[in-house]
Amino acid sequence: MTIVQAGQWPGNLPGETTTLIGRREEVAGLRALFARSRLVTVTGVAGVGKSRIALRAAAELSADFADGAWLVALSPLAEGSALPYAIAESLPLSDQSTRPVTEVLADYLADRELLLVLDTCEHMAETCAKAVTMLLSAAPGLRVLATSRRALGCSEERVFPVEPLPVPTGTEWADDDAVALLADRAALAMPGFTVTEANRDAVLRVCRRLEGLPLAIELAAARLRELTVERLAERLDDRFTVLGTTEHKVYDADPPWHQALRTAIGWSHQLCTPAERLLWARASVFAGGIHPAAVKEVCADDRLPSWQIPQLLESLADKSILTWEPTGAGDRYRMLDTIREFGAVWLKDLGQDERQRRRHRDYYLELAREGDVSWIGPDQYAWYDRMTAEHDNLRAALQYSLARPEGHAALELAGALWFFWYPCGFPKEGQHYLERALAQHREPGPARNKALWACSFAMMCQGEEVGAEKLAIECAAEAERLGDVEAAVAAKGALMCARMLAGDHARAGALARELIDEADPSALVFTTLLALNGYGLICTVTGRFEEAIALHERLRVLCDRYGELWQRAYGDVLRAQADMACGRAEAAQKYAQAGLEVKWRLHDSVGMAMAIDVLAPAAVANGQGERAARMLGVARQIWDTLGKGQVGLPELVAARRACESRVREVLGDRAYDSAYRAGRESDLDAGVAYALGGPTP
Repeated sequence: MTIVQAGQWPGNLPGETTTLIGRREEVAGLRALFARSRLVTVTGVAGVGKSRIALRAAAELSADFADGAWLVALSPLAEGSALPYAIAESLPLSDQSTRPVTEVLADYLADRELLLVLDTCEHMAETCAKAVTMLLSAAPGLRVLATSRRALGCSEERVFPVEPLPVPTGTEWADDDAVALLADRAALAMPGFTVTEANRDAVLRVCRRLEGLPLAIELAAARLRELTVERLAERLDDRFTVLGTTEHKVYDADPPWHQALRTAIGWSHQLCTPAERLLWARASVFAGGIHPAAVKEVCADDRLPSWQIPQLLESLADKSILTWEPTGAGDRYRMLDTIREFGAVWLKDLGQDERQRRRHRDYYLELAREGDVSWIGPDQYAWYDRMTAEHDNLRAALQYSLARPEGHAALELAGALWFFWYPCGFPKEGQHYLERALAQHREPGPARNKALWACSFAMMCQGEEVGAEKLAIECAAEAERLGDVEAAVAAKGALMCARMLAGDHARAGALARELIDEADPSALVFTTLLALNGYGLICTVTGRFEEAIALHERLRVLCDRYGELWQRAYGDVLRAQADMACGRAEAAQKYAQAGLEVKWRLHDSVGMAMAIDVLAPAAVANGQGERAARMLGVARQIWDTLGKGQVGLPELVAARRACESRVREVLGDRAYDSAYRAGRESDLDAGVAYALGGPTP
């Protein structure tokens, strides 16, 4: 059988890190069921391998979907309101409109052939059922593969139950049963391990005692670093007798845990040192990935000194309690859902649940404050990487804060994350949390002012200038009354952007001039940069090109002083537009490519599309008609993921149309359509690399 690996087709399915043992019949059955159903839910007890089977089936099915297979991991979500944002974030979708995110998803999926994998739905089954029903109704080409301990209950749903791996009844074993899994994972723990005549009986006893449950077997295999397989079998017999009658809240889960999983996890817990158990429990408050530095701040105290944390994390990874995930930004760890559930119950039994969740919230509040202060500086790439890696934990901290409205934590956290919502590309989700926090906390103050202007910017970059202007005006009035200089300047910046989007260039230009001429070093530098770019755009669309270029030079000097890249890249794109309008195609290409390189690194879809929209006319001016058509297709691919093409500015729309007409005239209809289609249907990263001067994708 040919296995389709992640990356051969559009999508975000992860690659397999270990061998999938057995499950050929299950994968084949799942594929067959998809031939006659649009929604299939893989069900089974915790630890049976639902996600692994679903991901393998999705990888094999992905070739049947023109728009690929996309995974949405739901286990980090604490509440249903975040579900549509998690789906949108997993897709190549960056809508910049204020339409409800469910409506955006429906429109995006409407004409696509796509497989959506919703992994771990049981804790929000009802919410998932409603969302899936709506999306399937809106998108005829959509198929959904879900994993859950219980069925979702949708009318179109077909349930595919998964059982543990078969366990041999005699002494012979096959390459697709529980013994094969134990042998494979044992060899990873103890290189050179094999099933022999001497240890065969003990191996069979372990597999029978754990009843073929994959996660239980993997946890047991990790113990072979310390025990012989014979001793392992004896210990499991002892633990099974005890845990088979132990009453514990997590064992009463709905659906209940399999007894073999109770045995394996309970025994793993017993064999941990007291410090390892305590860290396991405390680390259960993290959602998604876990950074060692965060663990030190959230979990350490007199009982668990911070200097012990790195060694304890490594030890828990060795015991398969944690999964080590090396990244370009350093080591991270991840905890399986069932392992986290067990730790969370122990944490609650210790009476430390609320304390740890509050410490988790406080850590991410402080991280957001640090990012707020540091964003305009030389470390924007590092901050982007750090905050996007912590997205699940930021959501968890926000949801905890909103559930406990005493104090202003939700308001402060949502407001301090303005740089995450706006520059890092999550304005729709930011508006969601900011509006909830503002509704909870109506008393005036600096925290509310910051949330007001942050929400205004989130709305503004989605093209909702009316709502953005309303919030900016409210923020300006309160800031003036309280003497809040930072909020007053930020509100003026938001008001400038809102009026520019509304086409009121005169009033927007006046506000921009005020921000530029009256720049206050104690206020936000970001608003000065924003004003320089805003006024530069106004000058460009009104034909004052040399003035726009002069503004870019001022912006460049200021950005270089701070090491700032995000606004500098927008300035480069605007400079390219001005140079192109003046007939300087080579200069336009240079600046547009410089801006595109930064926007690509920061995944700024608007900036990327604007840059490529300038590179296309520069190419045709240099006699490269086919290249221009391809880049118009790449840019259209990006604009299709956004709410408004050319950010809704008529002048930019007109420039794009003029370029399209010119390239079509140069190439002829057939050649133009072919090159344009090639660009529009290319892999996005390959298309952007091509726009930066790389080979034809």
